[in-house]
Amino acid sequence: MTQHVINFANPQLQAIEREIADPAIVDAPYQSQTWRHFASPERGLTAGIWQAGVHKERCVCDYDELCHIIEGQVRLTDEAGSSQEFGPGSTFVVAAGFKGTWENLTPVRKIYMIAGA
Repeated sequence: MTQHVINFANPQLQAIEREIADPAIVDAPYQSQTWRHFASPERGLTAGIWQAGVHKERCVCDYDELCHIIEGQVRLTDEAGSSQEFGPGSTFVVAAGFKGTWENLTPVRKIYMIAGA
């Protein structure tokens, strides 16, 4: 396979495990796992698979993120109080400038690509 095609079905890739516990961001700590399949720092791009349990996180996005939900249900609510929910098969972009909350209503697994990070 060519080095310029990245297959996300890579069982040898180790997950990056994190605990997010900053009370300025979350009300209760949560754990996440990220499998970063692609990174191009010179272009500000990363892509991979992310998963985490139920939680609510305050967000101020200074980057664009494409998300495709594989499993679970999320709710995004902007600072004006408008919200949208997404579930398995949903694809959406959280554009730079978004201020609000990301809430995993259930455990979630998503494919992501971040630009401008």
